[in-house]
Amino acid sequence: MAAGGPAAGGRYRTDCVERPLSRSLRRLGGQVGAQPWPFLLFPVAVSAALGVGFVHLPNRQSNDIVAQFTPRWSPAKADRRLVQERFPSRDSQRFSAQRLTTEGAFASFVAVVKEPNQTLLTPAAFAELLALDRAMWRLNASGPTYLEVCARSRNSCASPNPLLGAVGDNPAYIETLLPGLTFPLWRRQVFLGASLGGVAVDAQPPSEKSRPVLAAKAMRLFYYLQEDDAAQREASVKWLKAFLVQIPDVLASLNLTSVQGMGSKPSHRLDQGPNEEMEEAGPTNGWRCNGEPDVIVVRERPASGPTLSPSTRHKLRLDCVQTKVWVGVFGVLSSGLAVLSSFGLLMSCEVPFPITVANALFLILGVAIVDMSIMVSCWQKTKVKDEVKDRMADTYAEAAVSVTITTLTGILAFYVASATSFPSIQLFCIYTGTAFIFCYIYNLTFLGAILTLNGRREESNRHWLTCMKVSTETQESRGSAYNMCCVGGSYNESTGAEFEHPMNGFFRKHFGPFLMHPCTKVFVVVLYLGYLGSSIYGCTRVKEGIDLRHLVNDHSHVIKYYNWTDNYFKDYGPKVMVIVTESLPYWNSSVRSDLENCMQFIENSTYVNEYLSESWLRTHITIAKTMYLAIDDPVSFIQNFVTLFQMNPEFELDINFTDQAVLASRFFIQTVNVLTAVDERMLLEQLRGRAAGCKIPLRVYHPAFIYFDQYLVIAQNTIQNAVIGSGAMLLISLLLIPNPLCLLWVPFAIGSIIVGVTGFMAFWGVNLDSISMINLIICIGFSVVFSAHISYAFVSSEKPGMNDRAVDALYHLGYPVVQGAVSTILGVLVLSMASAYIFRTFFKIMFLVILFGALHGLIFIPVFLTFFGLLGRL
Repeated sequence: MAAGGPAAGGRYRTDCVERPLSRSLRRLGGQVGAQPWPFLLFPVAVSAALGVGFVHLPNRQSNDIVAQFTPRWSPAKADRRLVQERFPSRDSQRFSAQRLTTEGAFASFVAVVKEPNQTLLTPAAFAELLALDRAMWRLNASGPTYLEVCARSRNSCASPNPLLGAVGDNPAYIETLLPGLTFPLWRRQVFLGASLGGVAVDAQPPSEKSRPVLAAKAMRLFYYLQEDDAAQREASVKWLKAFLVQIPDVLASLNLTSVQGMGSKPSHRLDQGPNEEMEEAGPTNGWRCNGEPDVIVVRERPASGPTLSPSTRHKLRLDCVQTKVWVGVFGVLSSGLAVLSSFGLLMSCEVPFPITVANALFLILGVAIVDMSIMVSCWQKTKVKDEVKDRMADTYAEAAVSVTITTLTGILAFYVASATSFPSIQLFCIYTGTAFIFCYIYNLTFLGAILTLNGRREESNRHWLTCMKVSTETQESRGSAYNMCCVGGSYNESTGAEFEHPMNGFFRKHFGPFLMHPCTKVFVVVLYLGYLGSSIYGCTRVKEGIDLRHLVNDHSHVIKYYNWTDNYFKDYGPKVMVIVTESLPYWNSSVRSDLENCMQFIENSTYVNEYLSESWLRTHITIAKTMYLAIDDPVSFIQNFVTLFQMNPEFELDINFTDQAVLASRFFIQTVNVLTAVDERMLLEQLRGRAAGCKIPLRVYHPAFIYFDQYLVIAQNTIQNAVIGSGAMLLISLLLIPNPLCLLWVPFAIGSIIVGVTGFMAFWGVNLDSISMINLIICIGFSVVFSAHISYAFVSSEKPGMNDRAVDALYHLGYPVVQGAVSTILGVLVLSMASAYIFRTFFKIMFLVILFGALHGLIFIPVFLTFFGLLGRL
């Protein structure tokens, strides 16, 4: 592979950057070859100094789901700030679950009947539920009890369930309540849709609002905690940790007979980490908390052995002198030093470290292995009898552009992509881009020094392990084992270089000519069209959004909790706040009419049950009419709030008022049939659209909207990152690939691979969310690695024919591409057996990235370049 210059026929080449770069790196290679020790020790010293930043890792971990996995500029976050400002609350005094501005701190259970034909509304079932309730109140584990930390209303703990509060200590009382029990509204104001599930009701209801209950299969219990200030939050976290530790034993001690095992979960105030709750990925693990108050850490242990061995085994040769085993070992170490330096530097600069950044290790290692393989391949093509410094100069000049393309495109793509709306992706890009810089520097210094020292050993014909001199001539009398282990240093005397690796010969003699056969090309085109069609179809089927159950271990209690919630409580969605953001003259009948029209407009949404809305204004008007109160002037309207609050004390939490004005207020609407991510997106769009279309300034908010907001930007951000990656590749290619037409194939490969991975991940059950988006960004890195090298080798080849140039490119770089692909796949293979979705997702997408990247680099791109390469001569 030539490093630039005019090709046969004198065709023009844009090598104004390539040639100076090649010359500069040639000089650097000569210096490394002449004095390797400074270039080896300097990266080690820098890594040791910067690696000190890892002491800050415990303080830099950022695993908050809301902060890291939801859009930074989420409209719901702005709405949350508005609600918190206009409607302050105190968990220790005036708690209301539906009025929470965050998810809150709580423990929760879902209890389900054991047999499908049974009902939970029996004295036996309620006796067990009351026993559980009493056990929850006794939990302390040398810390606070529930009575000390519970969220309070009217000087008592908020009831975990309306029916439990109504039954009291007498489980048999449920039989007395059952004849008058209605659903979803009970006793006019008590909403049971969030706590009673799998309900069978009378087919002929007496009213639209509620129907008599015949049976129920599930019940959900909540235990809300205080978090008004730091001291209360700390006490609540201690209780939640006790809950996590003790709840398995508590459930086992209850000896449940009427109720099936209860799915339980703590609030995300505690389990915010996507690295949820296991030390090993096994079914026997319990909940495990780290020292931080807001995080439960999952410690998944992917084995690192498979990642190391392929990168070293492929350096092993039968020749005991020419083998590059130590280059392979230290090549992996070089990428480790790059990670140590870059991550340590960023942690010292107070950059947060989400767990998703750990996925960058595989990308960095994969890129480093391919670059290392290219350098070794270029070294093996130099003259064995030349001085080491000259061989190093030739190696650097030959590998300069290919390695630089990979690095510069990766750096530019990741840093530009860090402008994404998702903090977890932004931090992933910053860490990875910085690691690429150090990886490039250390490959040219540390790894080059190792290659030099290895070359000096080869020059003196010393054994790779013992470093003792060995004979270059085989000795038939000593046997084949001796000759294999103790004889080496042979080379191809006709070329003066090392004997080529059998895999290089395979690509030149067999695979390349077979791929260039006309019939094979036709098959490749048909194969690509089938791949592209399947990928596009898959892209139309991909699901958007992160499922919170995917952030925990498969064997977690939370999985059962979410599954039962979906099965029994899916009919009623979140109760959404409708907020009047400005001061209005509510005593003006025309204003009240406009506001009522707005409410009816919102309630007419397909996802809203108009009969389950809560409006303090409607109640205020009804009371005024019933009691003949005046509300048509400011003074009487506000003074009569006293009567309103006597009827319903919680309405006081919905009105921000002074003696002369109502500064802001809120109402509540009950959503229904929000079953899928599509429903969640449609709900958000409908409610916000209808609120924006009102005469009255309205906002709609629920804590879940912060998660729903990802659906509005996830696809846009994915496309944005793909375009950024392709643009970065195009920019760098314009400078470094000496052919103005063929450089377009590299951005094409990036887009093609991203489309393929996105489409096929839908077939593999992977959603498009912030986790998978990180892995899609990895596509950019590996697309560059595989496609850029092959494309550059093709346009740099001085072979006369298009087919010959494609074969030559595969001869030079086919084996390094295979090495990088196999090494990376084996490295992540262990993650396929993980019991955490985040790690399995990484394996699936990485497998698709490597598979499709290798297909493009070894099959599609070489064939397509032969079709269009002739135009590059024009």
